[in-house]
Amino acid sequence: MKSLASILALVAAVQAHYTFPSLIAGGTTTTQWQYVRQWTGYQTNDPVTDVTSTDIRCNVGASTKSVSTMSVAAGSTVGFTAAPDIYHPGPLQAYMAKVPAGQTAATFDGSGAVWFKIYEQGPVFGGSALTWPSNGATTVSFTIPPSTPAGDYLFRVEHIALHTATAAGGAQFYISCAQITVTGGGSGTPGPLVAFPGAYKATDPGLMINIYYPVPTTYTFPGPAVWKG
Repeated sequence: MKSLASILALVAAVQAHYTFPSLIAGGTTTTQWQYVRQWTGYQTNDPVTDVTSTDIRCNVGASTKSVSTMSVAAGSTVGFTAAPDIYHPGPLQAYMAKVPAGQTAATFDGSGAVWFKIYEQGPVFGGSALTWPSNGATTVSFTIPPSTPAGDYLFRVEHIALHTATAAGGAQFYISCAQITVTGGGSGTPGPLVAFPGAYKATDPGLMINIYYPVPTTYTFPGPAVWKG
């Protein structure tokens, strides 16, 4: 039988972690896991830590799962809820992946060099510590680039917790993938394109870093440059 102390410790650990379970589109928050792929063990709120695993793509087992697909307009704002909230310090990023011809958002596993970054948010510098704008957020939002070609996509949110990132493998990835259909799109060419796994190395300077001392004066985002579209 577990002691009260061990139970409380487990509860505290779960509360310190978080998920991105709901899509926000058109100002409406959808039901949890309605358009966001529910990953294996989501109840634990645990992060992914192995950047060489396929779990880095859409979370544990979520590459092979599917949900409903939401239609969103190019140029519109789409977001995710964070539950309970973004608890740890670190950068916030968002990616999209165009579904190949012959597949749908519901059948595509996100494999291959198909992912492009549409957003990155890092720390605010100055003072005795870094400030992370996403810290404590219960929702995050991003703009679908206006020239994004119409079609089905996987839409990936990623928050990287860096509080234990002083050694390789210490960064914690909190990830979800939603299924969307972009409407009214343009003729842009998204890129650079990367694969998950493959886009990151555990020793990337933005993933293996001491954010506390000495206090950094710069931050290098992992992954490709943002596509402005």
